[in-house]
Amino acid sequence: MNSAPPDRRTAGGPTVPISGAHKLIGYEVDLAVPDGTARVTLDILQKHLNRNDTLHGGIIAMMLDASAGFAASLAKGDDLAPVLTVALNTQFLAPAHEGRVVATGMVKRAGRSICHADAELRDAAGTLLATGNGVFKYIAKEPAS
Repeated sequence: MNSAPPDRRTAGGPTVPISGAHKLIGYEVDLAVPDGTARVTLDILQKHLNRNDTLHGGIIAMMLDASAGFAASLAKGDDLAPVLTVALNTQFLAPAHEGRVVATGMVKRAGRSICHADAELRDAAGTLLATGNGVFKYIAKEPAS
């Protein structure tokens, strides 16, 4: 039995698979950006804050991973190529307390089996909050059942 996550089509972009983490945190994904970047947007709620009332570092890392991973998936063509995160480095630069944050992922280099991608997280004012870089491995798609 296939337990693939439900999908959501972004306007003008490929269909975005909705994962459990995606639903739990509540971020939005935009893959319709013409330059091949992927954007992950989150409106910060109380449940996203840590004990210091700032956006939790784990959520920041998740957003950087998701945006860079979706950019890596886009680099293979029209459909989203499935990827696994092999490595993710994160640098936290400034706190976010409220409002909207956007993580933008971009590919540095995509090969046949491995992709290197960067990501950055900014607030609504454009302040750079965090950066990340990751290595993603392309995996074979499971046949539809």
